[in-house]
Amino acid sequence: MTDLSSKPDAKPAPPTTLFLFGAHGDLVKRLLMPALYNLSRDGLLDGGLRIVGVDHNAISDEGFAKKLEDFIRNEASSKVDHPDGEGLNAALWASLAKNISYVQGDFLDDSTYAALEQKIFASGTANAVFYLATAPRFFSEVVQRLGASGLLKETPEAFRRVVIEKPFGSDVQTAQALNECLLSVMSEKQIYRIDHYLGKETVQNILVSRFSNGLFEAFWNNHYIDHVQITAAETVGVETRGSFYEHTGALRDMLPNHLFQLLAMVAMEPPAAFGADAVRGEKAKVIGAIRPWSKEDALKNSVRGQYTQGESGGKPVVGYREENNVAPDSTTETFVALKVMIDNWRWVGVPFYLRTGKRMSARDTEIAICFKPAPYAQFRDTDVERLQPNYLRIQIQPNEGMWFDLQAKQPGPGLKMANIELGFAYKDFFQMQPSTGYETLIYDCLTGDQTLFQRADNIENGWRGVQPFLDAWQEQTDVQPYKAGEDGPEAAKELLGRDGRVWLNIG
Repeated sequence: MTDLSSKPDAKPAPPTTLFLFGAHGDLVKRLLMPALYNLSRDGLLDGGLRIVGVDHNAISDEGFAKKLEDFIRNEASSKVDHPDGEGLNAALWASLAKNISYVQGDFLDDSTYAALEQKIFASGTANAVFYLATAPRFFSEVVQRLGASGLLKETPEAFRRVVIEKPFGSDVQTAQALNECLLSVMSEKQIYRIDHYLGKETVQNILVSRFSNGLFEAFWNNHYIDHVQITAAETVGVETRGSFYEHTGALRDMLPNHLFQLLAMVAMEPPAAFGADAVRGEKAKVIGAIRPWSKEDALKNSVRGQYTQGESGGKPVVGYREENNVAPDSTTETFVALKVMIDNWRWVGVPFYLRTGKRMSARDTEIAICFKPAPYAQFRDTDVERLQPNYLRIQIQPNEGMWFDLQAKQPGPGLKMANIELGFAYKDFFQMQPSTGYETLIYDCLTGDQTLFQRADNIENGWRGVQPFLDAWQEQTDVQPYKAGEDGPEAAKELLGRDGRVWLNIG
């Protein structure tokens, strides 16, 4: 939903020219334009916003706007809504479309950037945001040309910002090189490294729940918490991304950005204030405190899996090696489970178990915080076999909400325990409108709030956290098979089983 409730005084973003590099790609069509429409619907875009698509394909301004409209109506209507509930509203779209234009140009051609300068000059505002919805190989090239053409030069009256999508590098060295490239032509305050997970309301609510409720913070430490599980399970396979996935894999695709960001939200220290620098500083510290495993320990504390033929949604599906643009002998992982430790005063001794995978039994992204069980002594002479631990579960998708598991006595003469859930689903308390998850992030970029965007040190610390696993896997490339529709290989269960723990069920 386009919920900017954390900004109760939210005002329309200032007049800006928003350049969308890679304008014909899925990201622009499926997510960014529907998000911009939703922001316009909610009155959060100034009438002076200009949207300029940039790509190598030839198309007119009107043709580009019509292509976007047709796609949203036919393919992404579930992501937009308006008061009468009929999907894309013609009048609202028309008001947005009149400010949509297009520049045909090669990203590596200097004349393209001269055309962008003309667009800014003709817009009536010197504010500009350059959104790189392109393949990662273009990030440094585009930014260097933006800098060389003077398009990143700010004045007291005008801002210039660059939005970088993931993957931000492929290891520590490439992430550092990309950061150095960006910072050679602009300042950190101009760089918006985006992670769409941070645009989800439930993720943002982790900070509010932790730090606005005294109940939580009192036991949010290793004295009371036994372990933490973070899961990001998908039912889809690699679909059309075979070529990309072959060079990336589940670890690079999900861990140093999405899952480590969730870990940081859970494990960070209270910031001095909810400003961008304070919040991002605490997140960088906790990611930087992840214990660097040796190669031997990295192998012991990780599981790599790859889905084989099976069923998904009741239908047969092929294995990863039979997907398009995937090598028949590929050892690329589609599932990862890791155990990481955070070496600071709050979390020493508390394991964090992270898992992510494709073609699993259900779509489920959640954080499960397991509290240490109560002493058993007082129940020793009863029928209670053992006490179950309490879990606080924060579900990010698909059913956004928070639940706390408690033990209670079942009615009757005997002493029998039952597990009950206390909690709430967002949809039961708040009006949930369709969204893409990018609305808050785009609005924050236009208004200059970097709180939900990653800083250079956060990015590099994330890669340092996974680098031991990358290094270890270079020498041992085997992957554990698991059938599509299952929850990963058996070795993932053994990873927790060695510690006397079990994964919560997915879904």
